[in-house]
Amino acid sequence: MNKPTVAIVGGGFGGLNAAKHLRNADVEIILIDKTNHHLFQPLLYQVATAALSPGDIATPIREVLADQKNVKVILGEVVSINKDKNTICLENEEIKFDYLIVAVGSRHSYFGMDEWEAYAPGLKTIPDALRIREKLLISFENAERMLFENINSDSGKYDLKNNIEPLTTFVIVGGGPTGIELAGAIAEISRKTILKDFRLIDPSKAKIILIEAMGRILPMFSESLSGKALKYIESLGVKVNLNTTVTDVNSEGVILNNGFIRTPNIIWAAGNKAMPVLGSLNTEMDRAGRVIVKEDQSIPGYPNIFVIGDAANSKDQHEKVLPGLAPVAIQQAQYVAGLIKRGGAPATRERFKYFDKGSMATIGRAKAIAEFRGIKLKGFLAWIAWSFIHILYLIGFRNRYRVMIEWIWLYFTRRNGIRLITNSTKNV
Repeated sequence: MNKPTVAIVGGGFGGLNAAKHLRNADVEIILIDKTNHHLFQPLLYQVATAALSPGDIATPIREVLADQKNVKVILGEVVSINKDKNTICLENEEIKFDYLIVAVGSRHSYFGMDEWEAYAPGLKTIPDALRIREKLLISFENAERMLFENINSDSGKYDLKNNIEPLTTFVIVGGGPTGIELAGAIAEISRKTILKDFRLIDPSKAKIILIEAMGRILPMFSESLSGKALKYIESLGVKVNLNTTVTDVNSEGVILNNGFIRTPNIIWAAGNKAMPVLGSLNTEMDRAGRVIVKEDQSIPGYPNIFVIGDAANSKDQHEKVLPGLAPVAIQQAQYVAGLIKRGGAPATRERFKYFDKGSMATIGRAKAIAEFRGIKLKGFLAWIAWSFIHILYLIGFRNRYRVMIEWIWLYFTRRNGIRLITNSTKNV
C-alpha cells in the first residue's frame, strides 16, 4: 500500500517545521520552494544594514532535512493548485498529493501602487536586503565623490541642496517592527559605524525619516511601550512623522500628504500581501489576499488542504485574527502535522489554539521593547531577551555561533563588518 503524499509549498518557518514534525509519520513528503534556502526573516534588516551577511541568516533546505528520509525537496515555483484534482502545477511538472500544506508567506504591499516598488524596495528576501544595502552604501560614496568634485571645481559642479543632501537622506515608510529596526540600524551606521570612513561628508548629519500613517509607532504593543520606543528611536536622531501618508513615490523622492522629501533612498515597510498563487485555490480571501481558513487551518470543503502562516487569515480561540509572525506559523505547522499523523475524521479535529509568546522589537544598539501577557520589558534587558530568542530560533549551530560572534563584535566595537559594494552599478 502506497504511503500518503504530503505536499508542502514553502520552506519558511511554517513549511519547514511541518516537514520536521512529520519526520516519524508514515507519509512521503514533498517540500517545494522557489529558493534553495530557509531564510530567517526577522534578521533580514541586519543584512540590509550591513551587520550580517546572507549566510548568517539562511540555511540550505536540503541541509536542514538531510537526515530526514521521508522528505523530497524540489526547487521550483508553484504556478497553480487544483484542489479538486489534488494536484500542484509547477512550470513543467504536475505533482499529486493526498494532503497539502500551503505556507508560501507574503510579499510587501504597495496598496495597489505596485509601480512604487521600483523606487521604494521592500524587505522580504535576500536580494531585497542586498539591494537596500548597496543603495545605502553607494549613496554615501556618491555624496563623497560629489563634494570632492565640487572642491576641485571653480564654480561648484553640484548643488548641495538638490544634489548632495538627498543622497544622505533616508526615508523608511512604515512604523512597524521592520521599519523601526531599519531606521535604528541606519541611524547607528551613519552616526557611529562609518563616521570615520569618509573625509568630506559627515555621515552623522544624515537625515533618517520614518513615515507612519497611524498616530503611533509599533501599534501592536501597549501605548506605554510604543511611547518608549518612540523616545528610543528619536534619541538616535531619527525624525518620526506620525499621521503621515504617502501619496506618490518616484525617481525624485516621496510625496506625502503634508510635503515632499527629495531622496533616492526610500525603503518600504508599510504592509504585506499574500502571494498570487493562493488565488488558484478559488476560496474566500481577505483584503490582503490571505486565505480565510477554518478552525483546523483547512479551507472550506477540503479538509486535506491546509493554509498556514502569513498566507492564512486565521483566528485564535478568542476570534482574534492572528498576526503574521514566526511563532504563529511554527505553532500552526506543528498542529497541522499532528492532524495528519493522527488521521481520523475531520469532524473530530480540535481547533487550533495559539499560545501567544509575546512581541519584541529592537531599536538600535542595546535597546528594545518586549511584551508578554502583561509583562513589559524595555531597554537593555529587553534587548538581551530579544537577542537570546533570535539566536535560539536560528537554524543550525553554525548560524547561531556566527551571529552571536558578530553581535558581540558589533556591541563592543560599533563596527559592522559587511560593508561591501559588489554590484557593478555604482551610481544611485
